[in-house]
Amino acid sequence: MHVPDGFLDASTSLATGAIAVGAVGLCLKRAEREIAETGPALAGLTAAFVFGGQMVNFPVGAGTSGHLIGAALAAALVGPWTAVICITVVLLVQALLFADGGLTALGTNITLMAVVGVSVGYLVMRAVLRVLRRREGAVVPAAAIGALAGVPASAVAFTALYAAGGAVAVPIGTLAGAMIGWHLVIGIGEAVITGAVLAAVLASRPDLVYLARISAPPEPGLERPAARPGRNVLVAGGLVTLVVAGVVSLAASASPDGLEFVSEALGFGESAQASATAGSPLADYGVAGVPDAALAAGLAGVIGVVLTLLAGVGTSLLASRNRADAAPADEFVASGR
Repeated sequence: MHVPDGFLDASTSLATGAIAVGAVGLCLKRAEREIAETGPALAGLTAAFVFGGQMVNFPVGAGTSGHLIGAALAAALVGPWTAVICITVVLLVQALLFADGGLTALGTNITLMAVVGVSVGYLVMRAVLRVLRRREGAVVPAAAIGALAGVPASAVAFTALYAAGGAVAVPIGTLAGAMIGWHLVIGIGEAVITGAVLAAVLASRPDLVYLARISAPPEPGLERPAARPGRNVLVAGGLVTLVVAGVVSLAASASPDGLEFVSEALGFGESAQASATAGSPLADYGVAGVPDAALAAGLAGVIGVVLTLLAGVGTSLLASRNRADAAPADEFVASGR
């Protein structure tokens, strides 16, 4: 769902840019406690995995594909405040180095995928946990349902933005139906991936899953213990991420994703403008000077993972310094625990 430059007018893009700056700034202040529990390395690894996952488009039918957004997955793993930071880091790396998503549309993409995706996904997770009364085994279905809800919610948000400042006039009802319909289907894939990844982590280190920790809170007055990933966890997670980005991505569907498919079908796809970073040596997930397309794509995935990991760790370290202003991580929702 990477929005390119040109889909939205300047005023709408400026507005979403302001929303993104404000939201990310707030999250940088609020994420300290979440990061303190598991350390910046897990946040960086989560961002890197999302980057790799987004390289793998899966077919959803009728010549359309989808890919992991990862907002709900990140929120379940590292908490909602940190998740917004992780998704933002991914989008920054993609836009600046890989020409994936426009630069003037960067605020729009952060708003849609990081802010809306994380907020809706996390709030739905919490609601499901409340309904299930935090029973053992509730974390995976809660996260999967949150992931399923977050994808069409982002599609609804895009439709609202397009109604406010779309470049080409299209019937908004038709746009809404197409965006929501396709992204509901893509959301099923998002839910499956989210549930599978969380189930794998829960099987080995349930203490590293934020959603599992808050589903079994400590006694009143006690802090949740720190749950730092060991070297083995980081190495294993890093290797899996590299394989996803460098190898599995080579089998990704070449069909357009949901937004691209809808834009072409409704006639506003031609309003897309090339990114200002289209001349990057890593543009379009290739590597300049490497003639073999598969090798270039695999190398680009590996490079992207490493850069996203470093950027994620660095940004998390920056956020972890906001100790004085940090609010409890659970205050993302007003109802608390």
